[in-house]
Amino acid sequence: MSKTYTIAKIGQRRQVVIPKEVCDKLSLSEGDFVEVSHANGGVLIRPRRLVDTDDLLSSDDVKSLRRGLAEMKRGQTKAWDKVKHELER
Repeated sequence: MSKTYTIAKIGQRRQVVIPKEVCDKLSLSEGDFVEVSHANGGVLIRPRRLVDTDDLLSSDDVKSLRRGLAEMKRGQTKAWDKVKHELER
């Protein structure tokens, strides 16, 4: 792992610009979240993805979703009223 050192200035509101090369290597873009902590006398910035665990799909959910998307692409769709009726059984 090659380390690149860049000097950055702390702005008026304690903002620091992360160099483009670092953002590119970490696939960071505007609006992404990072975790900032202090370690060994320095500052550590790590990319973080904020995900609500309730939003995660199980493997069965993923299979069902893929099956449904494939059916939609083939034009095999049902009206919502019919689906709702089937779910209520």
